Amino acid sequence: MTFLPQEIIKNKRDGKVLSQGEIDFFIQGIANNTVSEGQIAAFAMAVFFQGMNAQERIDFTQSMVKSGDVMDWSDMNLNGPILDKHSTGGVGDKISLMLAPIIAACGGYVPMISGRGLGHTGGTLDKFDAIPGYNATPDNSLFRQTVKEVGCAIIGQTANLAPADKRFYATRDITATVDCIPLITASILSKKLAEGLDGLVMDVKTGNGAFMENLDDAKELAQAIVDVSSVNTTAIITDMSQVIGYTAGNALEVSETIDYLTGKSQEPVLHQLVETLCSQMLLQGKLVNNFDEAVIKVNKVIKNGQAAEKFAKMVSALGGPIDLLENPDKYLVKAKITQPIYPQQTGYVNTMDTRMIGMAVVELGGGRKVATNAIDYSVGFSHFCHVGDKVELDTPLAFVHANTQEQVDASTVKLQKAITIRQEKVHRPVVILNKIS
Repeated sequence: MTFLPQEIIKNKRDGKVLSQGEIDFFIQGIANNTVSEGQIAAFAMAVFFQGMNAQERIDFTQSMVKSGDVMDWSDMNLNGPILDKHSTGGVGDKISLMLAPIIAACGGYVPMISGRGLGHTGGTLDKFDAIPGYNATPDNSLFRQTVKEVGCAIIGQTANLAPADKRFYATRDITATVDCIPLITASILSKKLAEGLDGLVMDVKTGNGAFMENLDDAKELAQAIVDVSSVNTTAIITDMSQVIGYTAGNALEVSETIDYLTGKSQEPVLHQLVETLCSQMLLQGKLVNNFDEAVIKVNKVIKNGQAAEKFAKMVSALGGPIDLLENPDKYLVKAKITQPIYPQQTGYVNTMDTRMIGMAVVELGGGRKVATNAIDYSVGFSHFCHVGDKVELDTPLAFVHANTQEQVDASTVKLQKAITIRQEKVHRPVVILNKIS
């Protein structure tokens, strides 16, 4: 049967349910450029206003997956499950850097396809680009071999992985149709399902530093992803109302990752998130019998150094320094100025405008205002306070890492505005808000 793109757009515009044939035709057209950018934009807007039912969402996602290559690990003789985790994005979210080697040390395999920073949120790929020599775009042979030999490899999206999503997302980004749950669901899952997974854990963030600020919206997205996914999937809804860990900024977050994996320092909220997400992944992969057993296993491979060893092997296998863990200061670029930022009153940290802090990192040069911007990997913030902490006038809210005094001054004003202090004691926020499976 022959379809016309404009008729498919009209059907969705008028609130009709699209057939699998219509959806397949339109997605193939995106992939092979027979559907125009204007038609993609019109279709996205039609879905934005009319939505998709459950079957349309499944068909749409599977069509996106089939628009390119789907990884097949059957010839690799792997002796464990193929697992991955995806986060909807946050500030200071370096969890993937720790999670992949931890899962590898526990017997799983993690072929993680990650992305770059988007808006105020940092990108996993940008953090790895702060490591000299690290190849985030290896050929397929090196990627597969690293997954087999090390147990994990974190790389960027290849041209042949869900190519329709790449083109579709670029149009959504400039047509105000990013925040549409059927389209977000398909965009996330198309890339993850193309990895050939046995299990997936979603970290759906909510709060002022998340794209889904509202908890109900986060629950809706989490449920949609679980319902549409064709592999065993669990979504954990987590708090994003403060910076995760002690740092925000690319090289600084790599340094914190090394400190975490080697046991030098582990910020409690970050550790709770890593522990929870890793434990759920082990359950997805049937590597443990219950959650308590998973928690014990996760902490064991951190404490005995096996997770740190996996991280080091992954970095060196993909072209990075073989002694990064032993000599991080030798390789991770540092900003010219490091300066503490102090509160303007004493009391307890009440709130963080996490989005404002993320944009402050971007303003320093640690993120992109437009896609073509080069990133300064040295800049950002470290030694963050957290909600509920008591601060005096000489207690830093954080340290800014910048390359000019003007940047320091601007960041100081932004951070003091972003972090509010109150006199009464403040309860620390709940970190794990919900689980949907």
